[in-house]
Amino acid sequence: MFTLLTNPIIIAVVLLCVLCLCRVNVLLALIISSVVGGLLGGMNLSEVMDIFIHGMGGNSETALSYILLGAFAASMTHTGLAPLLSKKIANAIQSKKFMLILVLTVIAILSQNLIPVHIAFIPILIPPLLVIMNKLKIDRRAVACALAFGLKAPYITVPAGFGLIFQGLIAENMMQNGVEIVKNDVWHYTWIIGLWMFVGYLVAIFISYRKPREYQNFDIKIVENKEDLRLNKNHYITLAAAVLTLVVQLWTNSLPLGALVGLAVVFGLKAIDHDKMDKLINEGVGLMGYVAFVMLVAAGFASVMKATGGIDSLVNTIAPYMLSSKLIATALMLFVGLFITMGIGTSFGTIPILAILYVPICLKLGFSIPSMIIIIAAAAALGDAGSPASDTTLGPTAGLDADGQHNHIWDTCVPTFLHYNIPIILAALTAVIIWK
Repeated sequence: MFTLLTNPIIIAVVLLCVLCLCRVNVLLALIISSVVGGLLGGMNLSEVMDIFIHGMGGNSETALSYILLGAFAASMTHTGLAPLLSKKIANAIQSKKFMLILVLTVIAILSQNLIPVHIAFIPILIPPLLVIMNKLKIDRRAVACALAFGLKAPYITVPAGFGLIFQGLIAENMMQNGVEIVKNDVWHYTWIIGLWMFVGYLVAIFISYRKPREYQNFDIKIVENKEDLRLNKNHYITLAAAVLTLVVQLWTNSLPLGALVGLAVVFGLKAIDHDKMDKLINEGVGLMGYVAFVMLVAAGFASVMKATGGIDSLVNTIAPYMLSSKLIATALMLFVGLFITMGIGTSFGTIPILAILYVPICLKLGFSIPSMIIIIAAAAALGDAGSPASDTTLGPTAGLDADGQHNHIWDTCVPTFLHYNIPIILAALTAVIIWK
């Protein structure tokens, strides 16, 4: 137990969470926690910073994707498509607050599997709707949970868009560690995680944050309902660009390339004038630059944690307790996954680490292939909803805090952590009982 308490990863992740709960900026919290974890892992300060800076490249593709997708999302505003969508939503929901939450959930789901702009739509679509949310007295924590569900559950359960990448990573890494599986098998079992997450979603919307909550109306652009709501040529070009973004992403397995092609269509067909290109890219950086940089810093944190050797030490410490029961083994593996993902902030980046550690353990204990899939998927997903450095939490905050009335930690991270990590744990334990 003493070894567990002195593990550099445990200490670094706990420190990260404490600093964030004390409202220290996420970027600073990640850097401080990296330094502390690295020093405890036996490295000197120069080594820690060298590993940290070199490790930031691990999320370079993700960061580039966010910048380009931010620019593509900004193009939706310049062509008028995003404001038009906000107006249509406002007309459709009228005074039905649960309808608004449902619509935003569906849009978040589509952003993962159909039009893969990921979180880039949130800072575009949500701020114009804040005044309506204030009028309906919607608790923004409910909206944060709704958006987090739409951003997370689809890639775990649906083999399209980001789901194709996530499930492909699970299959590839299991095969690399000696388990024969095809990519299309993964979603046949991960649906149980999505089902339990849906239960958490319903609890958040209809129980935890159902009561009205008062917000002030600050300087946020109000959505007017009287303007023309018909689609024009530029709107259709933008929609075609979004579809092409999806097609290219699926074809090449490259999200940055898909976003680049989408922007090329928008500018090539003159939905937006070429002289606005610099302004559009700058807006994309403004929308998603902070999130992209947090992801880069999170990759540096992950590299330092790996270099400490704390992951192997953590698994070796709890391994003796796994031999008595599959349920106990599953619970302990989920515990490790939670701490790793809370620090790294990405379930995608956690899969290779977990597969190396967990597949041999699962094979030794006689877990079935479905159980292995569920354990790896759940352990990777744990912490992503609730991590201060996760795009699943950074995205909703980017939109809901447009008027400064939504705290990243207490209004996004804590609610999403409670309502989704608990169901994911229950889903994994249930799966082990069902599929053994």
